[in-house]
Amino acid sequence: MPKSIHSTQPPLKFIPQRFNPLILHIFRWLLPIVLRFRTRPWLPAGIVQVEAQNVEILAKLYQQFQSGNIRFLIAFRHPEVEDPLCMLYLLSHILPKVARQHKIKLQQPLHSYFLYDRGMTVWAGDWLGWLFSRVGGVPIRRGRRLDRQAIQRARELFSNGEMPIAVAPEGGNNGHSEIVSPLEPGVAQLGFWCVEDLQKAHRSEAVVIVPVGIQYSYIEQPWSKLNWLLTKLEADSGLEPVDQSGSNKQRDLYYQRICRLAEHFMTEMEEFYRRFYHQDIPKTISIHASARPNEILIARLHRLMDKALHVAEQYFAVQAQGNFIDRCRRLEEAGWNYIYRDDITNINTLSPFNRGLADWVASEADLNMQHMRLVESFVAVTANYIQEKPTAERFAETTLLMFDMLSRIQESTLPGRPRLGLRKAMITIGEPISVTERWKQSQGDRSATRQAMSQLTKDTYTALQSMIDNN
Repeated sequence: MPKSIHSTQPPLKFIPQRFNPLILHIFRWLLPIVLRFRTRPWLPAGIVQVEAQNVEILAKLYQQFQSGNIRFLIAFRHPEVEDPLCMLYLLSHILPKVARQHKIKLQQPLHSYFLYDRGMTVWAGDWLGWLFSRVGGVPIRRGRRLDRQAIQRARELFSNGEMPIAVAPEGGNNGHSEIVSPLEPGVAQLGFWCVEDLQKAHRSEAVVIVPVGIQYSYIEQPWSKLNWLLTKLEADSGLEPVDQSGSNKQRDLYYQRICRLAEHFMTEMEEFYRRFYHQDIPKTISIHASARPNEILIARLHRLMDKALHVAEQYFAVQAQGNFIDRCRRLEEAGWNYIYRDDITNINTLSPFNRGLADWVASEADLNMQHMRLVESFVAVTANYIQEKPTAERFAETTLLMFDMLSRIQESTLPGRPRLGLRKAMITIGEPISVTERWKQSQGDRSATRQAMSQLTKDTYTALQSMIDNN
C-alpha cells in the first residue's frame, strides 16, 4: 500500500523514454523470477505459468510491421498489476518460439513501447520510472484532460517508432479477470491520429488495433487459504468467527461469509459518512420489491461510492461528471495538483510559514484522496459475479478487494496483498481491427469521425469481452 503523504512534493515531471536494449535483455532474463516472486521474495506464490492462444496472429503482425506494411497497437486487458509482466513474457519468450515453429522470420527485439500510469512511480518509487523508461515506457497522467507530452510522444511512437505500442484501454486494473471495465477513448484516438500522420507523410502502411485478453487462474484451488483470509477479515472487522462445523457446502458457506462481511462493512461505512461527513444516507434504500439481498447490497455499495466521491469532490471543488472511473480520475489529478506543486519553483526556498501551509495542503489532499481510493477498488463489482460462476478465482478476487479496502482504512504498508496460491496466466490474441478502413469511411464529416471512433472503442470492448466468454 502507498504510504501517506505529509508534505508537499516537487512536480511530477515527465519521464523521457530512453529505450535501452541491454536493460531490456537483463529484465527479460530476470522475468520468470520476477513473475514468481515479484516484490516479496519470502512468499513464493506468484505466476508460474504463462500460456497464450492464437500467437501466430501476433507473429504475422510483427512480420508485416518489420516489413513496413502495417503499424499496430496492442490493446491489452488490465485486470491485475502483473499484466505488463505477462505481456513482456508473451513478447520475449512465447512469441519467438511460435514464430520459429511457423517459420516466420522476425527480427529482434520483439518488444513494444507502452504507456504506463505516472502514478505508479509515486507508490513504487523513482526506480520504477527509471526502469520503465529504459524498456520502452511512456508515462501518462490519467486524470489530466490532455497530458500533451505523453500523448504527443505516444502518437509519435505509434507512427514512427521502431516497435509497436501497447496500451491498456481500461486505464487501470479492476481486479476482475472476467469483467472488462469501460474503455477509455484514447486507443481509438491514437489509431485515427496514426492514420492521419501516415496520410500526411504519404505513407501506405495500414493501421490496426490488436485486442489481447489476459485471465488468471490458480494452479490448485486455494480454498484453505481463502478460508484463512476470510477469517482474518472477520477478526479485523470485529465479527465473531463463523461456525463451520457440519457444513458440507463449502462454496455456499464462503459466499455467505463474503455477504456477511460486505453487509458489515457497508453498515459501518454508511454510519461513518453519515456521522462524520454529514452525508444524507437513509437507513433504507429505494429498490424494486423483488430485489435479492445481493442486489440490495450492490445498490447500497453504489450509493456509498457516490457519497464517498462526493466528499472528495466537495473538498477539491471538482464537478461530479461521468461514471465512477471518470470521477476517480479527475479526483486523482486534483489531488496531485495539491501535492505535486507545479506552481512552486523550488520547495526549499519557501519560508517556514509558507512551507508549513504547503505541507498542510498536501497532507489534507492525500487524506481526501483516500475516499477516491476506496471507491477505485470496487468500480467493477457486480451483484451476481460469484453466483453466476462460483469459482475459486471469483471468490478470491472479491475477498481480496475487501482486503484492499480494509488495508487502506488501516493505512497498512506491509505485508501487502496476500497471495493465495500459485497462478497461471492465459493470454489470448484477438483478430486485428482495421483502423484505416474506419478512418477512410468517416472522412469529411466530424460527426462521422466521432461516431467511427466511438464504434471502434465499442468493438475493441466487445472483442476483449468475447475472449473471456469463449474461454
